[in-house]
Amino acid sequence: MKIYLRIILLHLLIATCLAGYSAISKSESIIIDTPQNRTVKIAMAQIFCFDGDRAGNFVRIENAIIDAKKQGAEIVTFPESCILGWENPAAYQRAFPVPGEDSKKLCDLARKYQIYMCIGLDEKDGDKLYDAALLIDNEGNILLKHRKINVLPELMTPPYSTGNKVSVVKTKFGNIGILICADAFQKNLLDSIKMKQADLMLIPFGWAAKEEDWPVHGGELTRLVQNVSREVNCPVVGTDLIGQITNGPWTGFVYGGQSIACNKPGIIIKTGKDRERDIIIITIDLDK
Repeated sequence: MKIYLRIILLHLLIATCLAGYSAISKSESIIIDTPQNRTVKIAMAQIFCFDGDRAGNFVRIENAIIDAKKQGAEIVTFPESCILGWENPAAYQRAFPVPGEDSKKLCDLARKYQIYMCIGLDEKDGDKLYDAALLIDNEGNILLKHRKINVLPELMTPPYSTGNKVSVVKTKFGNIGILICADAFQKNLLDSIKMKQADLMLIPFGWAAKEEDWPVHGGELTRLVQNVSREVNCPVVGTDLIGQITNGPWTGFVYGGQSIACNKPGIIIKTGKDRERDIIIITIDLDK
């Protein structure tokens, strides 16, 4: 009888241990979590912008946001000086401060459509005019403002005032930095962005040339964005205008589109159409 009871107890002990081991295994299988890659879906909104047509440009901006949102974009990027047009002297009288009327409308659009936005606009600060760009989150908050540093002063009298710093801001997607068009030529600015460890660079462009120089001139934009990606060691999204310059020594020059997104180190993901409105959807893996 004693032997029989010992055998029963032994079986019970073995069964309990096995059950415990099984429970531990199941518990461990639940808590193991493979890290997901940080990916972001971006729409490059290559839109027409007409100098001085504030109301019409806002219509074109909102329509681009609607198209981007329908395609699942989390961030929509716009070109340089989208509200009043680049190198437009009338901006001295018509531009608003930031925050101000134009930036409020942009923030309202970002909140309405629940999307992040990077966009270029002219900013009035006292008697100074800046070529600026904003990063706005999906709740309508301005996360970052960049003032263009390489302003090409020979193109407008008086010229844009010069910005004095580059910045990177932490977002749910990672660290995002902004430059504007000709800033991308200055290695010291690229070095500064690299030191700040940007995960993603967004660059609004007003990339223009004589009519006869297109579409070849788009190749120069491609090479520039590729170089920025190599220098800062992160993906870069460059969004160009469609339209024409109507003021100053470059009057008649054409904005040709061909927006471009690059992965690091300078690998082209996708480019926009030549001289045509285009909403270009890309997915970028920020962990690669």
